[in-house]
Amino acid sequence: MKKQTFLILTFNLLLFSLTACSPKVPTPDPKLIIQQSVAATIAAMPVPTQAPLPTPYPTPTAFNLAGLFCEYQFCIGHPIDMSFFDLSAQQNPTTPSTYNQGMVTAFNINSSLFIQVMWQTAPGTGDPQFLLDLMLDDAADLPQGNKDIKLVRGMNVIYTSIASTATPLLPFGGAAAWTCSDRVFAWKIYAPDASTANPLFEEALARFSCNQ
Repeated sequence: MKKQTFLILTFNLLLFSLTACSPKVPTPDPKLIIQQSVAATIAAMPVPTQAPLPTPYPTPTAFNLAGLFCEYQFCIGHPIDMSFFDLSAQQNPTTPSTYNQGMVTAFNINSSLFIQVMWQTAPGTGDPQFLLDLMLDDAADLPQGNKDIKLVRGMNVIYTSIASTATPLLPFGGAAAWTCSDRVFAWKIYAPDASTANPLFEEALARFSCNQ
């Protein structure tokens, strides 16, 4: 019995000795544990989706509408002190101007100018002469000199000076016709002097566009 007690004491002493010699595990620093927990929490948070970069858009070019008539899918320039109105609708309210055909006119008593524009569809037509003939009044308009025939921005253009007896106040003028897409256009002006008509037509044609 004494021998067994001695063995137990010897074993306990040996176990205590081994435990004393084993390396001690350091106690974790609470601050470090908190920092690690915070870092892990932040890492686990979802990252917000990056906003798309703004798409650059071109800056619109300033467009001067003064002295510009735009209707029936075409635009044409005119003196700023004049305004076109639908002559077809005035003559017959049930048949106003349309894309296919029409007529508008403008008159300014102060500047003593009368301008008329006519158009009609004519798909495949390259010669606008027929509408120029229609625009000219056989009883009042007399072509003067040679016709000016040219190509302007892909449009076949005919222009002629005229003398007119439509009114004694406006004895001079000019008339023109041209093609654009599937339509033919004609233009006529009565003016008090011979030098006015052609420059005004050039200005009108410079600002002309169709099907836009």
